[in-house]
Order: sequence, then C-alpha cells, then structure tokens
Amino acid sequence: MSDSSVRIVPRPVVKKVLAKLQREGDGAVVRRAIGRSELTFLDPFLMLDEFSVSPPAGFPDHPHRGFETVTYVLQGGITHQDFKGHKGTIYAGDVQWMTAGRGIIHSEMPEEEVNRGLQLWVNLSSKDKMMEPNYQELSGSDIPRAEKDGVEVKVIAGESMGIHSHVYTRTPTMFLDFVLKPGANFHQNIPESWNAFAYVLEGEGCVFGPPNSPPAPPHHTVVFGQGDGISVWNKSSRPARFVLIAGEPIGEPVVQYGPFVMNSQAEIDETIEDYHYARNGFEMANHWSSQ
Repeated sequence: MSDSSVRIVPRPVVKKVLAKLQREGDGAVVRRAIGRSELTFLDPFLMLDEFSVSPPAGFPDHPHRGFETVTYVLQGGITHQDFKGHKGTIYAGDVQWMTAGRGIIHSEMPEEEVNRGLQLWVNLSSKDKMMEPNYQELSGSDIPRAEKDGVEVKVIAGESMGIHSHVYTRTPTMFLDFVLKPGANFHQNIPESWNAFAYVLEGEGCVFGPPNSPPAPPHHTVVFGQGDGISVWNKSSRPARFVLIAGEPIGEPVVQYGPFVMNSQAEIDETIEDYHYARNGFEMANHWSSQ
C-alpha cells in the first residue's frame, strides 16, 4: 500500500540506536532515544524520551526556554502545572504541545499507578525562541486517525492517508503513531529536505527500508537517510507499533544547557541569569511552586 502511485525511493536506514534506561526527574525512569552520546540531536529534534513513572516519583518544578515539548501519554495520566496558572491532566491517547518560548517553569506529575508516554523536544528558530509561552492540547478523541489495509495511523502532527492534524507547528513537523497488523506494509511520504526517524514501541517485526532489511526491535530509534519517504513492513505474527517523526531542519547553531536551548553561549549565560534573577520571562520564578 502506498500514498502515491508514482514510483518511490524509500529512505535507507542510516542508524539504529537502542534507547537505554536512565533516571530523570525525581525517581522517574526514561529511555532516551535522542539526546544521548550516540544521537545527540537530529535537527530540529533535541530529545525523545519514552518515560515510565509511578507516584511519588515524577518531574517536579523545572524551567524551560527556547524550544517546544510534546507529551504523548500512552498509559495512565500526567498532570501539568505552570507558573502562569495553566493546569491540566492528559490521559492515555492525549497530547500536550507546549511552546516554552522565552520561559516557563512547570511540573509534570503522574496520576495513576503506571504512567507511560513519550516526550519530544522540538527546537525553535532564533526568531521564535523568545516568544510568549503557548499550549495546544488534544484529547485522544480529537486526534485524526485513518485505517486501511491493516495499517492504522493517528495523525498528531502533519498528514497521512489524506488526513491532516489540527496542530500548528512553528517548526514544520510530522508526528504519526502507526499500528501495522501482521503482514501489512505502508509507504509514508515525507518532504525530501526533512530529517526523519522512527521509534519502535511494540512488536518484533518492524522492517524499514528495503523489505529484506533486518527488523528493528522495540525501544530502538531508526534514523533515515534521504529519499521520498519511508517504507515499512510488519513481518511478525503480532501487531507492530511505532511513531514516525520528521521535521524541517532549522540549520542554526544549537547550544544547550539542560532545559535551556539557545543559539550561542552568550544567550545561555543570559538565560541562566534571567532564571536566577527572575526576569525576562521568569518573573514568577521566586514566587511560585506547584501544588
């Protein structure tokens, strides 16, 4: 099955990285897929974590500046609070697309006994790094989906099977959640200039690129080279699930200091001072803590 009747050139797999377990936040465990030594970033993507957290662990009050966080809950629920008064809980299937912009301090804490999900960090261009913070939140029922020939897709951002997402992406981005039944195959078009990767969530039969390629096991990040899109087969007897993420490279310098991502060391130094002295977007830093 293909998005197009035109002959396509599937992108080759250029790297596979196992997302190894590490501790983050306050007692939480994540598998870091992007943002580790083997794959530091993939413009415009700075980080991808598959997180697992149970109370009382979590991600207590912490700052961000200069990028966006995309939180997609797979199991359980995560409650978010920030110093601008925004509070809410997203549950399995829901998405929060947060633009930190010039500054946010927030907490992300688990609601149920087992809470799993993905968090993606998307860089912002220099012209957007100091914008006011903004949120887009989608319940699972609001995320467009399509199904054909054993392939189901949820379109969190971008387009697939003629279905378009409602999310506005400042950095042009595609975020698709695929489930392939045994024996199913699919081709997803991706703009040629974009960087693209997949992260395998479930199933042992995900084959990307030429159909004789070795499968990518769960918890692996699969980075693609250049081409018209990606081709995938499920060659196992069980369903396979993966997310496909692609975006237009920004092509600017990236200087990161923990939760701050800017274009130069001078801007990072200024951000640290802004946070320390509670100014330029962090005015509430000394007067707020989550409940």
